[in-house]
Amino acid sequence: MEKSTPLYHKHLELGAMMVPFAGWLMPLHYGSQLEEHHAVRNDVGVFDVSHMRAIDIQGMDAMRFLRQLLANDIRKIPIGKALYTCMLNEQAGIIDDLIVYHLGDNAYRCVVNAGTTDKDWEWFLKQAASFEVTLTSRDDLSLLALQGPNSFDKLAQVLPSIKDTLQALSSFQLLSEKDLVIAKTGYTGEMGVELMIPNKEVAAIWDNLIAQGVRPIGLAARDSLRLEAGLNLYGVDMDENVTPDESNLSWTIDLRDLERHFIGKEALLAKRQQGVLWQLTGIMLLEKGVCRPDMTVHVKDENNDWQQGKLTSGSFSPTLACGIGLARLPIGSFTQVNVEIRGKQVPAKLIKPPFVRKQHG
Repeated sequence: MEKSTPLYHKHLELGAMMVPFAGWLMPLHYGSQLEEHHAVRNDVGVFDVSHMRAIDIQGMDAMRFLRQLLANDIRKIPIGKALYTCMLNEQAGIIDDLIVYHLGDNAYRCVVNAGTTDKDWEWFLKQAASFEVTLTSRDDLSLLALQGPNSFDKLAQVLPSIKDTLQALSSFQLLSEKDLVIAKTGYTGEMGVELMIPNKEVAAIWDNLIAQGVRPIGLAARDSLRLEAGLNLYGVDMDENVTPDESNLSWTIDLRDLERHFIGKEALLAKRQQGVLWQLTGIMLLEKGVCRPDMTVHVKDENNDWQQGKLTSGSFSPTLACGIGLARLPIGSFTQVNVEIRGKQVPAKLIKPPFVRKQHG
């Protein structure tokens, strides 16, 4: 049976179409995916992302533990900052991608994907066995994402006590207000924040945001927004069978401290030495059509030889009014690109993500 977030009945009251997703019943849309998509690009929208899990890590070994667990190096983030990173297995495959928040001395919080929560939790416990750390699964917290160019103004109306602090917030910086944590992060490519709120308080903040004219946004628009922003989705664009180098995430690997060991490092370096064979890149259709996952992509190299790859993500871009996607292709340069759609080869071009760049903040 699927689980539900503390806002389940709020979604029903707003007319949401609820669907199963990663073991949860979540809103797909509230009537129109397109309207919700444009609301985030041009105004503001709020997502219930409470199906994701926060995990707290505390103790004298907290930093040492996370420097071994994660491929990016948390030592570079001071208290009050957040960091995006991959968590790798011993073969350098991606167990999950997550954000880690530095909350205080020897205190961190990781937010992991909904579909990988149980796997991640077991991995955390296994790897923490030899460290002086305490792990806490924060099932008592709900998560909201407030995204769009007017997100700061709307949140300031709901929480006027943090108005000045909120306006000064820089990218990947966070602030705390009693039991509330607010971070300038997001998954849409737009200006916005993500909030971690005690379950018992989330309904009141949600209601206040809706009363201020903030539009509720479902999973469908969340996916088209993140794809326009060129952001990977775990389970389709990356998984345990591919490395960050094959997923356009090499920038998340921090190798500057030569003495630091992290899980997957040796395998990653060995694969780099052998030569990375695949790349993840953006594709835009040049004719009418919609990109879908698993469609075959045909690419012609400089020797006029044709090779094949496949789309990992794909959709219609409401902002660009064309089909876009992420594709895993052989390493190389290509002079011609076609996406095979229902037996027809539709011409396309390669794009370095993002497809839509942030317009505000």
